Amino acid sequence: MSDPEIEEEPPLPKDEKQNDPPTRRAKAKMQEDEKYVPVIIKRTDESRRHPDDTLEQTIHEGLEQLNRQSLSLFISAIAAGLILGFSAMAVGVVQTYFGSADSTLVERFVTALVYPLGFVVCVMSGSELFTEHTATAVYPVLDRRSTVRRLFRLWSLVLSGNLLGAFISALLLHYADPVVGAAVGYIEVGHHLTHFETLPLFISSVLAGWLMAQGAWLVMSTPANLSQMACIYLVTFVIGLGGLHHAIAGSVEIFIARLTSPEFTLGSMLHFMGFAIAGNTVGGAGFVALLNYAHVRRTRTLGDRDDFH
Repeated sequence: MSDPEIEEEPPLPKDEKQNDPPTRRAKAKMQEDEKYVPVIIKRTDESRRHPDDTLEQTIHEGLEQLNRQSLSLFISAIAAGLILGFSAMAVGVVQTYFGSADSTLVERFVTALVYPLGFVVCVMSGSELFTEHTATAVYPVLDRRSTVRRLFRLWSLVLSGNLLGAFISALLLHYADPVVGAAVGYIEVGHHLTHFETLPLFISSVLAGWLMAQGAWLVMSTPANLSQMACIYLVTFVIGLGGLHHAIAGSVEIFIARLTSPEFTLGSMLHFMGFAIAGNTVGGAGFVALLNYAHVRRTRTLGDRDDFH
């Protein structure tokens, strides 16, 4: 008795006989999956990043800027100084028309509403602002992935570019004042920058630097959408409401005040700029970079010990 005839299956289509060779990105993804070791278990649908993730992303961002070409950094910093001129213009206009208001609260509140505008444009456009890097560029140094020398290189390039951009912006505002009509407000703002003694000026600048650096951390911890703009607006609104001293925005304001009125001397300008820069640096590097890095790394170390035991 012959075996029953076995029907042969029809041949598979050519594209189903074997898998297509993986693409370059697919190969890289497989390598990432093989090397990936989950350390933290958390929800994947969280809109707010875990502090560990925020720190790693901030370190990565800081390393990118620390290794960036000098000319690119300098040009981007000039752009940031120019953009902050719009905050100075907005505040000058508000001071011109609300400076004589009966309520100081109304004047402060309206000033705080418009003060963040230049900062939002500056940060969201990716321009390099010194008060962001008082903390962002410090994290890689604290993590021993970069050096203090490279940190000072970045600070000097960004600060000098910001100040140059601030001066150019002040010149443009000065020659545009027949249209803007904010000369009275510029002088009022100049008085606010120069009439304080050294200690109050320095402490005010520390608080402003603290808020700006914390704002940069918040931007890294939130998704890239309107929530980042809200973070920037929030921290700069508080700076404006408190009348705190920001070195770069204040430099635009003191430059335009000097161009508008000769009553502002070179000594008073240097006094403000020097202590504002120092205070912003201490606030960003000391109160944000050191504290954020310490508490995140300390939490991770304690977690590792618990897992070990």
